[in-house]
Amino acid sequence: MSKRRKPYPFDQIEPKWQAIWDERQLFHAPNPGEKNFDTAKPKFYILDMFPYPSGAGLHVGHPEGYTATDIVARYKRMHGFNVLHPMGWDAFGLPAEQYAIKSGQHPAVTTRENVAKFKSQLKRIGFSYDWEREINTTDPRYFKWTQWIFLQIYNSWFNPETNKVEPISTYRGENPDSVRLAYVADVPVNWCPELGTVLANEEVVDGKSEIGGFPVVRRPMRQWMLRITAYAERLIKELDDLDWPEGIKLLQRNWIGRSEGAEVEFMLDKEQKIRVFTTRPDTLYGATYMVLAPEHPLIERFVTEEQWPAVREYRERAARKSDLERTELAKEKTGVFTGAYAANPVNNEKIPIWIADYVLLGYGTGAIMGVPAHDERDLEFARKFKLSILPVVQAEGKTSEESIGFIGDGVAINSPVINGLPTQPAKKKIIAWLEEHNHGKSAISYKLRDWLFSRQRYWGEPLPIVWENHKYRALDERELPIVPPPLDDYKPTGTGEPPLAKAKEWVRYSGNALRETNTMPQWAGSCWYYLRFCDPQNDERFVGEEAERYWMGGPKPGGVDLYVGGTEHAVLHLLYARFWHKVLFDLGHLSKPEPFQRLVNQGIILGEDNQKMSKSRGNIVNPDDVIDQYGADAFRCYEMFMGPLEQMKPWSMRGVEGVARFLARVWRLFMNENQAGEWVLSAKLKDVDPDKAEQKIMHATIKKVTEDIESFSFNTAISQMMIFVNAFTNAETIPVSAMRTFLILLNPFAPHLTSELWEKLNTGFKAVRGDIMEQKWPVYDEALLAEDEIEIPVQVNGKFQGVLNISVAATKEEIINAAEKLPKVKQRITDGYIKVLVVQNKVVNFVTK
Repeated sequence: MSKRRKPYPFDQIEPKWQAIWDERQLFHAPNPGEKNFDTAKPKFYILDMFPYPSGAGLHVGHPEGYTATDIVARYKRMHGFNVLHPMGWDAFGLPAEQYAIKSGQHPAVTTRENVAKFKSQLKRIGFSYDWEREINTTDPRYFKWTQWIFLQIYNSWFNPETNKVEPISTYRGENPDSVRLAYVADVPVNWCPELGTVLANEEVVDGKSEIGGFPVVRRPMRQWMLRITAYAERLIKELDDLDWPEGIKLLQRNWIGRSEGAEVEFMLDKEQKIRVFTTRPDTLYGATYMVLAPEHPLIERFVTEEQWPAVREYRERAARKSDLERTELAKEKTGVFTGAYAANPVNNEKIPIWIADYVLLGYGTGAIMGVPAHDERDLEFARKFKLSILPVVQAEGKTSEESIGFIGDGVAINSPVINGLPTQPAKKKIIAWLEEHNHGKSAISYKLRDWLFSRQRYWGEPLPIVWENHKYRALDERELPIVPPPLDDYKPTGTGEPPLAKAKEWVRYSGNALRETNTMPQWAGSCWYYLRFCDPQNDERFVGEEAERYWMGGPKPGGVDLYVGGTEHAVLHLLYARFWHKVLFDLGHLSKPEPFQRLVNQGIILGEDNQKMSKSRGNIVNPDDVIDQYGADAFRCYEMFMGPLEQMKPWSMRGVEGVARFLARVWRLFMNENQAGEWVLSAKLKDVDPDKAEQKIMHATIKKVTEDIESFSFNTAISQMMIFVNAFTNAETIPVSAMRTFLILLNPFAPHLTSELWEKLNTGFKAVRGDIMEQKWPVYDEALLAEDEIEIPVQVNGKFQGVLNISVAATKEEIINAAEKLPKVKQRITDGYIKVLVVQNKVVNFVTK
């Protein structure tokens, strides 16, 4: 298409209007108190999950969600809203650092180049972003406040009595460091020597790093942690009032993993005990062994000399596996006996203590009681290592032996304290017994672990902490931002020390104090960016109070009215952002308890081969190539026309071509080409009122497009607009008023084409005040949609003879008279009929002699 003449001049129209929008700053949303702020308008804050600007630039999958939000943003502006629709860059991250290691180029330079590429691509698609609010997480003016938020977290503690965070100054205990929301701990981590950093579980695939495919091992390291577990109950409960897909809420609840049960203490000797959490305390009598995580700190205290070599070797093997590999249900169970025994508190029987890699130190207490008769994994383990199996819950209609492997509710057996009780009462009674005898207590446990917040990277926010005499302390807020120092090389040190440790002068804060050399994870900058968008130029506060109250305001708990992004961020990003938000809310810095009120997830766009787009498959489609050939409006419309937004679907260039033909038909509805090859307004366009049929299709289209935008059914909205165009294509006279209405409806989808045609209409006919984007969204008239004629099938003796078109207001007599005149009916009732049955508006049936 690029070589032959284009069906309409999108290559001229689109750059023209993008330049006009930039020059006039038409999408800038002023804050309260600023020039042109309209207090009478309600607000609507619509946000995309901002992208990591990679060197590859955009592929056609990225703009799918951006196109949806842009349609809604333009639609809401026409409905009279102050719309905040910003864009920025989540620009810290490992890829830029890896490139720096290979090339020596500073990550800031790489990031700047990548951002420029992404921005030019987004502008070319015609998104109505408020570019005056652009932010970049690597900008010191931005990460100054990321560091400031860390200090708020560090200087806080969670008060269980008030169920909220308070300043650490309100803590009355002896050791404030023991309750801070930010603390230091030695924890087992996924360490990648090649990358020189700790990786999250999600960044490890089959024992190797997701980036680069380098080996990953488990090792204990000193790390900064954030006490997100303090908010576990609120993070679950406060999901209820959010307008999120139920599937995403379920993912969040499962990740937090709330379980009710009991903590039980198994005694090693008079001094030492092992604590376990169980959701089935009613099965305690069936606990015939214990299993500890290989890295459990108690192991070295009780492992026998005879078993130590085997235990040590097993621990080393386990350290080379990721948590995901260790807990894989299908894998063969492995383990080693420690040589030690613990006493089961309900019967004082000695049970063997094993270690096995399927138990993780980071989950629960790092120890479990093995009840092989009523747990599939425990049963598999017990059978492999020939451990005792005692059924203690009898399934209905089965013997005790037949109940081995039963994991549901039943009746307690072989359990003296609770024999004969159903499962739920048995749980209550055994917990009461444990509490009475000081062997345990009722408890709630969560799968959620505290957030490992350290990274051994250069390209991240330095932590505002210094170490002095082996103790840490926070820097004063006035010293922010802490900027990463320039380095000659960015390679990992190989010792586990972060790259920042190489900057010796920078590290030496004073004669006695050294700077913290770990940096924050990439998650940090994305935890609060939606707040900075509200007030990005404010150097006095992370967000101005008035701006935050306005843009994050409203009757519901969440501030952002609409948040759109991929399901890959369904758990951690949303969880971490909600955690930071709740801390800032509790401390009085924010007006709302939740960040995002409504969440919509777009599906993945596959390559034309139905595979996920990737360089290795060679199936990536660059939006620039599509726009060169068909234009940005065709690209936008096709992205929405492919199918429901939330579904996965394959890309098709033939599909793009089909949508481009539709836009060309729209152009030709308004424009004709004269003998000189110039585009001029069609002579069919007249300043006349639309007739009844035209009014009906127009108001049907207003209704359908309005409802479909509200429900994110963009594909069917486009289908309806195609029907509208077809209805007018062969008309002898085309009413200008109907065409203006149509252009407003199409504008959110194809803003360049509609802006151009609006301008053309204003030159050829009486001008309508204002640009197309300043017009009010049309309202449909339900009365004009009502059917005034209906079709009624007519039968003779139950056999179909034809269809009667008649007014909906026709009486029974009028229906019979009209039906009698139908040719086939007339032939068959020449000798008269006995009776006629009329089901109003449904059927007419003549019964003959």
